[in-house]
Amino acid sequence: MRLSMKNKRIVFVGAGAIGGYVGAHLAKAGYNVVLIDQWPEHVDEIKRHGLRFSGTLGEYAIPVPALHIHEVQSLVHHPIDIAFICTKLYDTEWATMMVRQYLSVDGYVVTLQNSVVEDLVAAIVGWGRTVGCIASTLSAEAFQPGRIVRTRQPGGSTYTIFRVGEVHGRITPRLGKLVTMLSSVDSAKATTNLWGERWSKLAANTMTTGVSGVTGLNLKAVLEADATRKLMIKLGSEAIRIGIALGYAIEPVRRLSPEVWLKAGDGDKAALVEVDQAIEVELQRMSDEGYSGTAQDIRKGRRTEVDYMNGFVAAKGEEIGIPAPIHKAITTLVKRLERGEIAQHLDNIAGLL
Repeated sequence: MRLSMKNKRIVFVGAGAIGGYVGAHLAKAGYNVVLIDQWPEHVDEIKRHGLRFSGTLGEYAIPVPALHIHEVQSLVHHPIDIAFICTKLYDTEWATMMVRQYLSVDGYVVTLQNSVVEDLVAAIVGWGRTVGCIASTLSAEAFQPGRIVRTRQPGGSTYTIFRVGEVHGRITPRLGKLVTMLSSVDSAKATTNLWGERWSKLAANTMTTGVSGVTGLNLKAVLEADATRKLMIKLGSEAIRIGIALGYAIEPVRRLSPEVWLKAGDGDKAALVEVDQAIEVELQRMSDEGYSGTAQDIRKGRRTEVDYMNGFVAAKGEEIGIPAPIHKAITTLVKRLERGEIAQHLDNIAGLL
């Protein structure tokens, strides 16, 4: 017997900002969701009070079941139909390995993360059980146990947040069902260009995440300040040039075609005007509470994902003989911050401008 989507067993491995936000809102919409997280205090708070939200959509709470890592073995009684992986990028493989043994016969994994991780997941569960999902500008932070703040307005009809795709590029029935499900959280669509969407999101992320991290500025300030905006353009053009050389069909990045970003990186005045106009539109959805994941990790004394973000772009460029010196420099600065050798400050990027 085929289960309806609302009867399927859905787990979110990683109940932080994105996993917690999406999972809880699916639970609110009537889906059978369980959150799994390795932060004990966070899980305890969810069990007691549900997940509490604040930010651009006001304050409210959503009750949702949650499991500690040591409680995951109880899933043997309730096989998983859909497992969303929402962990930090460096935790992707062990998280996927953990849930693999609890997948139902037709169960599959959805990668709701940044960077390019589908190959890592497919190596564990198989390509047929791997679906990619990009969350573009969802922007949230788990700032206390059981508390998540959303720092941007919803995309709604003006901007598509979720882009779901198969690794082979075909539109399948399960994509349609995932789009319907995710549309209860925010705008969603199926894509035939998962790999292009992935690299496009990586380019957008790496324009700001490391810059926010090394300067300590919030994301809105990164977009507003002339110096950091110039650095964003350099980072974007480097990432896009490498993505094109790798064979990806690059989607619009921050509402602009890849060609505009490449021209802006070369100093084309008309392209720079287009970039300024697009950024002004983007700023309208932003609040002063939004910091990049890199900035959040540095503030909390955690390992960052820089090796999978700016470092990943630089490494891929090196593989094909296209240098990405700004991405490499940002990676070095973030690692120095991780080691406590420097502090967050705008002066950190002076040599990159």
